[in-house]
Amino acid sequence: MNRFKSTAAAFAFMLAATLATPCCAAHDVAGVHFDDQTSLANQALVLNGAGVRVKMIIKVYAVGLYVPRKDTAPAAILNQPGPKSIRIVMLRDVSAEKLTEALMQGIHDNVSAADRQGLQPRLDALEAAMRNAGEATKGSQIQLDYLPGIGTRVTMGGKPLGRDIAGDDFYRALLKIWLGERPSDRSLKGDLLGQS
Repeated sequence: MNRFKSTAAAFAFMLAATLATPCCAAHDVAGVHFDDQTSLANQALVLNGAGVRVKMIIKVYAVGLYVPRKDTAPAAILNQPGPKSIRIVMLRDVSAEKLTEALMQGIHDNVSAADRQGLQPRLDALEAAMRNAGEATKGSQIQLDYLPGIGTRVTMGGKPLGRDIAGDDFYRALLKIWLGERPSDRSLKGDLLGQS
């Protein structure tokens, strides 16, 4: 009987440990690998979640969200201090024009008109940089990094697209494309928040 109890206790412990481990952490998404951790501005970041942007059954890109501390609440992620990174890997060729339009539409859908007015010169700078990038080909990586004290740095294939864009308010507006009240893809929002 004692042997049965000890075996049952060991099984219960293993089950509890398994359940305590974050479930379904998305590391490989549509053939794209996202590391559990990375660093930015000399600070360690963790993968909060990853998923695929699907538009009308077509997989457009895989995306991972890196933050200093994991959280499942959108407001907590948006207001979390420190560096952050959105990493996008294209799953198909998309013209710079279409990609830019999608980003701008996502901001328009999730940022008030008054806030957009304050952001407009910086949105114009982002739009110009993205349009000058040319086509985002399958496999190319786009990073939207927030560097405290510097701002948002957009790179494609490791090369900066335009100048850094000042303000944490600007990066919050970008994050709302995926984490706002009207996200581009609700399923993807849940994936990035580690809720699925």
